[in-house]
Amino acid sequence: MEEFFTKTRICFGKNALEFLKKYNAARILIVTDPFLVESGMIEQVTKHLAGREYHIFSNVVPDPPLELVVEGIKEVEAFGPDVILAVGGGSAIDEAKAIMHFSRRITKIKTLRFIAVPTTSGTGSEVTSFAVLTDKAKGVKYPLVDEALKPDVAILDPILVKSVPPSVTADTGMDVLTHALEAYVSLAADDFTDALAEKAALTVFRYLERSFLDKEDEEARAGMHYASCMAGLAFDKASLGLNHAIAHNIGGKFRVPHGRANAILLPHVLQFNGAFTDYQQKEISVAARKYARLAALAGVGGMNVRSSVTRLIQLVEKLQKQLRLPVSFRECGIDTGAYQKQVEAIITGAQGDTCIATNPRSASRQEIKEILKRAW
Repeated sequence: MEEFFTKTRICFGKNALEFLKKYNAARILIVTDPFLVESGMIEQVTKHLAGREYHIFSNVVPDPPLELVVEGIKEVEAFGPDVILAVGGGSAIDEAKAIMHFSRRITKIKTLRFIAVPTTSGTGSEVTSFAVLTDKAKGVKYPLVDEALKPDVAILDPILVKSVPPSVTADTGMDVLTHALEAYVSLAADDFTDALAEKAALTVFRYLERSFLDKEDEEARAGMHYASCMAGLAFDKASLGLNHAIAHNIGGKFRVPHGRANAILLPHVLQFNGAFTDYQQKEISVAARKYARLAALAGVGGMNVRSSVTRLIQLVEKLQKQLRLPVSFRECGIDTGAYQKQVEAIITGAQGDTCIATNPRSASRQEIKEILKRAW
């Protein structure tokens, strides 16, 4: 028997933040990043908290390190909230998840509720049981996986993503696409995750470039926000794959935004998972057939599975160019010697990453090394 469920209540659409007005909470710890506080954008949220006592903890940075989680736990102990309200991108939500998770175990506060309000359309963290923390001393990212990490409520209000700059829109949007494509061909995929992953990927193909070109395009911005959540629901059940396993480790070694690392790797991993080794090959993998189906749904299907997979890869590459993203790690400014020096460590880290277990095709050290070579 299999199951598909989510404990997270999802509020979405115009004025979704008004849900906070009726939410029963007396003391709220807001976990957010400094920019949202300094820019005044956090007021879009706090204006709905009239009559409640709240405290803002804004010590959030990209790729949240373990030491900031410890600081956040101290804030929980000092303030004594009944709700943690995460407002921000994936880093803020992941840090808040870890603070909530460990506070329930370390402090006397055992009944913390958790609300996530994403301000970027990328990670899907508002509905997943995943969080990623960084050990800066070791240069390693650690995925946390626990059902208890899922927020009680996710609020998707498109007004919060209108000000996201184009470069961030591009990076986070490609992260959504990678989530959708990896969940789609995961060994743990099922009919329900397939439906969500398909819809998320097609929504990205429809709206990401529009969202990148025009932040006032409310339809596109809202579409990408919902696609991020749908992809999150898909990979929360189906997990991810080789793309994320490698990207986690590159992100831990070099300061490449997570979505950008995923985007650079994606065409190469799609090619690998498609598993076409020669033109005489008769056996066609499940992943290749799924890629071909998605290509057809996206309007780029070919005459056969092989050509359809190729066209899907070309569609991804075209989108990268439209978003003006680097297509190699060399273009990210990484030093050649530094990259080569870390290749073996990246491979070891990728093979030990939990995401790799559900990749549709097993990858040897040499095969991962070849992907890294092509992505360079």
